[in-house]
Amino acid sequence: MANENINTKAELAMKKYELAKHEKRPTMHEYIPRIFENFIELHGDRGYSDDKAILCGLAKFNGLPVTVIGHLRGRNTKENIETNFGMALPEGYRKALRQMKQADKFNRPIITFVDTKGAYPGPEAEERGQGEAIAKNLIEMSRLRVPVITVITGQGNSGGALGIAQANCVLMLENATYAIISAKGFMSILWRDSESRKDPEKEKEAAMRLKMTAADLLKFGVIDGIIPEPPEGAHKDHDITAAAIKAAVTVHLEPLLKMTPEEIYTHRYNKFRNMGFFNES
Repeated sequence: MANENINTKAELAMKKYELAKHEKRPTMHEYIPRIFENFIELHGDRGYSDDKAILCGLAKFNGLPVTVIGHLRGRNTKENIETNFGMALPEGYRKALRQMKQADKFNRPIITFVDTKGAYPGPEAEERGQGEAIAKNLIEMSRLRVPVITVITGQGNSGGALGIAQANCVLMLENATYAIISAKGFMSILWRDSESRKDPEKEKEAAMRLKMTAADLLKFGVIDGIIPEPPEGAHKDHDITAAAIKAAVTVHLEPLLKMTPEEIYTHRYNKFRNMGFFNES
C-alpha cells in the first residue's frame, strides 16, 4: 500500500513537471496583453547589452502604474534561440535590477514572472559575472520599499529563478514547478549508474523527492498561494489562465498597497526569515 501511494505521488509530480515545461505553455507574450494595459518595454542593462531572456517594462495593472519583469521563452524555435530558451545571462539580471531600482525610486509596485530552466551556465555568462549578478539582485530586492509580487508560471529552477523572485508574495500556477534543480539533473545526482539515469521511473521519483509542486511548496511556506489552471493545463486556455493570475495578483497586492515603505520591507524580511524550521538535537 505504501509503495502504491509513493508511485501515485511520483506520477502526479511528474505530470506537473511535464506540464510546467510544455512547449505550448503560455509565455509573457500571452500574459502581458491579457493582464496589463499600456505596456512599454524597456531595454538594456547600461553596461553590456540587452538580454532578450528577460523582459522588462512599464505598464498599468487595474489602472495602477507598475513595473513588469519576467523570463521570456520563445513560442517557436526561432524565438527560443533569440531568448536563449529563457535562460538569462548576467546582463539580463542587471537589466531587471535597473528596472527594480527605478520602480523603487518612483514608488511603483513590481510584478515578476518566473519561467526558466535556470540561469545560463555557459562560459560567457561566468566571465561576465553570473553568480555576482544574481547575488546582487537578491541583496537589492531584499531592500526594496515597494511591493513585489512574483508569479511562477512554468519552470522555476535554481538561482535563475531566485534572481527575480525575492518577493513579498510568491504565487504559483497549479502546474508550475519551483526547485533548486530540474528533475533530470537531480536524478543524475541521486543515481550515478548509467542504467538508472535512463530509467523513466527514476525521473518520476526524483520529481517527487524534490518537492517541486505548488502543493508541496505551499505546505512548506515557500509560496503564498496557488493559482488554478484549466483542467488540462495553462496551454489549453490562455484567457482563463491569465484571468486567474490577474485575480490572484489583485487580491495579494491590495493589502501590500496599504503598507508604509518600512512595513513592506519588514514584511518581506520576515517572510524569508520565517521560512522553514530548525530542529535542535
